[in-house]
Amino acid sequence: MCRNIKTLFNFEPAATEDEIRFASLQFVRKISGFNRPSKVNQAAFDAAVDEIAAATRRLLASLETNTPSRNRAEEAARAQARSARRFVK
Repeated sequence: MCRNIKTLFNFEPAATEDEIRFASLQFVRKISGFNRPSKVNQAAFDAAVDEIAAATRRLLASLETNTPSRNRAEEAARAQARSARRFVK
């Protein structure tokens, strides 16, 4: 899985439209192999990002869980601590 795509489900506050769009863009970049598509492919690339974003919104809206929502700030702090331990020199 692409390392830049973050988990969007079961967070408080909920995933923003920008986060959904960015994850969709990263997914399409990964499967297409294009970081920036050519002008000829731009429309297809943008349409794919829009479709993935819409599917992601529907998925997130339909998922249910019994576990409490995770705090986005706490998870980010944990990730930073893991990264600091991992890349300490």
